[in-house]
Amino acid sequence: MSNITLFSSANVPAFARNNELSETARALTGGGVSNSVKRISIKGGVFRLVAGGKEVAAIDDRHLNVIIVKAAPKVSRIFYASSYDADNIAGPDCWSNDGERPDPAAAKKQSDTCLNCAKNQAGSGQGNSRACRYQQRLAVVLADNPLGDVMQLTLPAASVFGKEEGDKRPLQAYARYLAVQNPPVNPEQIVTEMRFDTKAESPKLFFKPVRWLTDEEYEVIKEQGESDDAKRAVVMTVAQGDGVKANAPKLVMAGKPAVEAEEEAPVTKKVKITPVADADDEPEVRKDAAKPSAVPAKKGKLADIVSDWDDE
Repeated sequence: MSNITLFSSANVPAFARNNELSETARALTGGGVSNSVKRISIKGGVFRLVAGGKEVAAIDDRHLNVIIVKAAPKVSRIFYASSYDADNIAGPDCWSNDGERPDPAAAKKQSDTCLNCAKNQAGSGQGNSRACRYQQRLAVVLADNPLGDVMQLTLPAASVFGKEEGDKRPLQAYARYLAVQNPPVNPEQIVTEMRFDTKAESPKLFFKPVRWLTDEEYEVIKEQGESDDAKRAVVMTVAQGDGVKANAPKLVMAGKPAVEAEEEAPVTKKVKITPVADADDEPEVRKDAAKPSAVPAKKGKLADIVSDWDDE
């Protein structure tokens, strides 16, 4: 039995299903692994697998196939008062899981509500951007290992609300595109390709459908979406956002041992915000004007959707 399947949820014995780290485990990991949520980072325009605050693998390809198992119900917000300093990594000063009010645990709340916050005003950041940035948190699994680790993926605003470019769609446009098919397609029912926009200065992803899941895969994904790991992945905590230094557990991909790399700073602090003249980084729900169509005029089957994509 491989390392990948040994610890999959289907093989966990009854006595271990509600496990927490024991004293023995904490002693052997050097005191902890305080951040148990494994993540996919897009720092530097590269897909990186992060566990315990450390990068354990990087993927050379410009695209990655995943299955989205769960999404945060609302877009979150995050604010850093100071710019990123690799020698003195600091956590966010304020953040919100629902995009409406600061989280009670936020160290330096900027306002009682996000709507009325000065950091939510255009021009409070670089150029015409907002100092407090939007994020969307997803729980995903690798498409070639549905039973594997559920990982957190935090997307910056440009990957969520940005304009579509032909058949290349950011997350919300992609979800709307799937929703208007006949019958509607749910993201957790298909394999999704994430591909970097090579024209963007900051890490930015486009999404496209690859194939339907099999019946067996879909049953697994439904369970993964209800798992504790999936529920934790779509919620922001200080430990997930502040560059916690911890000993990383091994994360094995395709039978290859993970290798340690330098510890990763929060993705949101690495992103360079380019001044913009429009409101690409603002959710559609906050706009008064009619939303531009992000889907083709004609509806089609998923097979037709997939065939329309170029295989670049």
